[in-house]
Amino acid sequence: MKLNIIKIGNSKGVRIPKALLSQCGFKDKVIVKLEDGNLVLIPDSSSSPNPRKGWKKKFELANSMESELIDPELFALDSDDKDWTW
Repeated sequence: MKLNIIKIGNSKGVRIPKALLSQCGFKDKVIVKLEDGNLVLIPDSSSSPNPRKGWKKKFELANSMESELIDPELFALDSDDKDWTW
């Protein structure tokens, strides 16, 4: 497939057809490399379509460890609680 190089401000670029973009897995960002004189575009995996992926597992792990994370002495009441008004 041949694409025309177009002027974009002071730079130049190419328009990549939508069908080709989806086949390559490109979303909003790409990684650009020069390999052996060829321009290579790679999908940017850091721009994940699901930014919260894996959160559920991490929250479940945190909830299961909750009793270990809380220091019981930190929340213990002093025996001298006569100053409290209930």
